[in-house]
Amino acid sequence: MDARDARHKARMQRKKAVVDAKIAEAQDEYGLLLVHTGNGKGKSSSAFGMVARALGHGIKVGVVQFIKGAASTGEESFFRRFPGEVRYHVMGEGFTWETQDRQRDIARAREAWAVAVELLADPGIGLVVLDELNIALKYGYLDLDGVLHDIQSRPLRQHVVVTGRGAPLELIEAADTVTEMTLVKHAFKAGVKAQKGVEF
Repeated sequence: MDARDARHKARMQRKKAVVDAKIAEAQDEYGLLLVHTGNGKGKSSSAFGMVARALGHGIKVGVVQFIKGAASTGEESFFRRFPGEVRYHVMGEGFTWETQDRQRDIARAREAWAVAVELLADPGIGLVVLDELNIALKYGYLDLDGVLHDIQSRPLRQHVVVTGRGAPLELIEAADTVTEMTLVKHAFKAGVKAQKGVEF
């Protein structure tokens, strides 16, 4: 073994000891609140990756999509193949610049939240995805304090993922894990339209 390989092995052994110690210390297990926010692509995609992961472990899932709804997506088409494992609700009527009707958007958001509350109260559902909820909160379509109360009142083992730009600070503070997607470059800015399998 040459000197560089020996240094690498020694460094990885030290790192393994640190990581193993942290894993040994992390023994708590309960439902997490995760927030995916930021201007970059991938917030919903990450949440739906978690849906696939949960299903692989035999965990039942509930999905409520706020705002989105005017056009079908690949995620919806795929996960609707598992009606016994996924309760999938598309509750929006499209992006706010398309609907252009604030009162109607508020009514749809409230209807969506009523469905979300049912899922959040069901101990048989291990993962709830509240897709684009942050947008509904950002525009004041829902009462933030009420939303936080309902999320925090869920069953102990239930995980919740909230997606959308502009997550409110109170939600970020309440969350266990927060990821901010940062936009570096996007094909749309170069005139490339949204395409199946990539954007929807």
